Amino acid sequence: MRVDLFDFELPPERIALRPARPRDAARMLVVRPCGREDRGVRDLPALLRRGDVLVFNDTRVIPAQLEGRRGEARIGATLHQRIDLRRWRAFVRNAKRLREGDEIDFGAGVTATAEARHVEGAWTLAFAGDEPVEALLERAGRMPLPPYIAGKRPADEADRADYQTIFAAHDGAVAAPTAALHFTPELLDALDAAGIGRETLTLHVGAGTFLPVKADDTTAHTMHAEWGRIDATTAARLNAARAAGGRIVAVGTTSLRLLESAAVQTGTIRPFEGDTAIFITPGYRFKAIDGLMTNFHLPRSTLFMLVSALMGLETMRSAYAHAVAAEYRFYSYGDASLLLP
Repeated sequence: MRVDLFDFELPPERIALRPARPRDAARMLVVRPCGREDRGVRDLPALLRRGDVLVFNDTRVIPAQLEGRRGEARIGATLHQRIDLRRWRAFVRNAKRLREGDEIDFGAGVTATAEARHVEGAWTLAFAGDEPVEALLERAGRMPLPPYIAGKRPADEADRADYQTIFAAHDGAVAAPTAALHFTPELLDALDAAGIGRETLTLHVGAGTFLPVKADDTTAHTMHAEWGRIDATTAARLNAARAAGGRIVAVGTTSLRLLESAAVQTGTIRPFEGDTAIFITPGYRFKAIDGLMTNFHLPRSTLFMLVSALMGLETMRSAYAHAVAAEYRFYSYGDASLLLP
């Protein structure tokens, strides 16, 4: 499909620079085939049915953005995929100033060698020393805010908490599974009381999620791979819930993409561990999920393509036009949508 079909006008003032406080005070646009309604995240227990299951991503965002020097040159790096204990693949700013074998000093005693160059300004960085790379990042790194926020204000100490979900358990993401940022202990209690289940999986979101689609046609776009895992017990519970008539509602596009990667054509979810680079566009037949809670996405992005595949392109173009007119807050710190096809 032509990528320009997924374009829409978005005034810059609609981009949220801070989250709602408290988190579950955010607004939520509910979209169904029969229409849409303006609600709030706190209405979620009333909008789902007893026996439905919400599926959350329990990845934890690491402070994966680094600023350093190679000699007199300033070098910026955003880690996006672990290779092994000491090496990460990273998107590098000012990459033309690097050569293979160069050492980058990121301060706070953290250095890395530029080991191998890849496409789109990416490099393999090999970190020096014996400390876990995560410990080095806690000293020298910053939370990797999306560029549409970072371009308007610097990351600060508040972001270390704001850009982390309450489910965060496994280090490895360089972007938050942002739909789950809306959840609070009080909202979880209300969901429990309503008989709505919840499960977790792990998908370490990479910085590739922020990259624009540069191709003119979706068939020419290549997704970056991300590592994920669904264990056998979780897969079995999800299959049992669906067999009993419950709906599987993914919280966030990351949860959805991993569930769809793990599902076979019959809809059965299998245990999964490994990389996925699934790219969902209109025409895709969903197998594992019956609904999606997600934030509002960028024009021409792979994520707007995904929600258009779920609900239909014209339905989502109309819903987003309404969201802009009704002053919903967009992107990572913005409001939510609940999509029930």
